[in-house]
Amino acid sequence: MRIFIHTRSGGFAVMLLIFSVGPVSLFGRQTPFYPKPANQNVVSNPPPEDTPVRKRFIRSAWLWASMEAIPWTWDKVVVRADFADISWKTVGYNLHLSNWTWDDDDFVTNQLAHPAHGSLFFNAFRSNGYSFWQSTAAAFAGSYIWEIFSENQAPAPNDFINTGFGGMVLGEMINRFSNKIIDNRRRGFRRQVSEILAFMINPTNGLSRIIDGRWGKVSANSPQRDSSKVYAEIDAGMREFRVDHRNWKSGLYGHLKVMYGTPYEDYKTPFSNISVNAEFGMDDSSKVNVVSAYGSLRGWRIAETENSRHLVLLTANYDFIDNEAFFYSAQSVKLNLFSEFGLTHKLKISTVIGAGSILLAAVPDVYSYAGRNYDYCMGAGFNGSGAINISDRFYLSMNYRGGWFTTLSGTASNYFLHTVSGEVSYRIIDGLSVCAEPGYFSLHGNYRHDPDVDKTYPYFRVSLRYSMHTQ
Repeated sequence: MRIFIHTRSGGFAVMLLIFSVGPVSLFGRQTPFYPKPANQNVVSNPPPEDTPVRKRFIRSAWLWASMEAIPWTWDKVVVRADFADISWKTVGYNLHLSNWTWDDDDFVTNQLAHPAHGSLFFNAFRSNGYSFWQSTAAAFAGSYIWEIFSENQAPAPNDFINTGFGGMVLGEMINRFSNKIIDNRRRGFRRQVSEILAFMINPTNGLSRIIDGRWGKVSANSPQRDSSKVYAEIDAGMREFRVDHRNWKSGLYGHLKVMYGTPYEDYKTPFSNISVNAEFGMDDSSKVNVVSAYGSLRGWRIAETENSRHLVLLTANYDFIDNEAFFYSAQSVKLNLFSEFGLTHKLKISTVIGAGSILLAAVPDVYSYAGRNYDYCMGAGFNGSGAINISDRFYLSMNYRGGWFTTLSGTASNYFLHTVSGEVSYRIIDGLSVCAEPGYFSLHGNYRHDPDVDKTYPYFRVSLRYSMHTQ
């Protein structure tokens, strides 16, 4: 069992992501300032659901059902898990909504495995011609059927949300990236590598390509092929953070960020803009510390001049954090105001202000509850950030994140999470930068029947960053 923050240590740089802040992270990094298209009516990335792809219901339903049957068969036959011993009696019990209850599964199972499973339900339909919203229904339906028919335990509302909503966010994300990887014009070894990599990212799409005979087949790309820009950053460096009131710890870390699209193009299309962050640390018991992603749901352009533009963007966000110091996960929806100002040819400023609802969060509980070392909560998140870009060489950013949570299942409490961070980076040569980032994280747990908990952690990290653009 993990103990709360005072006994866990590890990369507090990851705290910048913990409040489901969505696209605010755009401006804490060297995200390029994309020029405005000359013709605002030109759509560079047509909605995938509008492309002439035939809907294949039978295949979608077969893949969807397989994603129910295969995990259950593994649990029943190989693992011999008690919860897989189902009967019509357990099904009848689970059908009553009054019997639903929060479960006590471990953090990784609930917060990472369930969203990953939901992404398979989602892509069973998404990879076979169905729209984003139709596939979202498939993710929630898959979650419901699993809760009712595949376990003898009472259905859990946390599993339903994590599998459905998390599956939607991760599912569309991997659908977009897997399709971006494959170029039908390629041949030979490079083509096979891209097919295999895309299959690993999105198995249901890979199976559909095999069934259709498209795997490895050389052909022209569709005129509607995704033309969104992709921007990636890879960081490697050292981080230092305070473990407790007196002790500091340092170690190596790595960070990967991938940006798909830009907020200012095709903003009416779900997930035309995606951001994915992953954090790794050799000093942590969990090597993968962070999986954090957001996708745009809908945007509204509100103002534009020759030197500025402003956009309101609704985003769906998924966050998973697990390291020695801290573990946290959340599903959220936020409304964000993006603004960009081109003050001169060499000076550009970007800002974001956002707020929204945290639908479900798993927050560490120092007192534990019913065998769980975290509470299920809901609440509100808010954020503000600004970044200065000078000559595409020097970058300076400041970020604030905040979150308030109230317990739904767990020790009666309210939680307040805050972090302030900054980053300075300088591009040495094209694609290579040196970066420094100080920050400060604060957690307050206001418990109704137990002593309150206050934890604060400063950190500092330096890194070399390699960045690249693709089409």
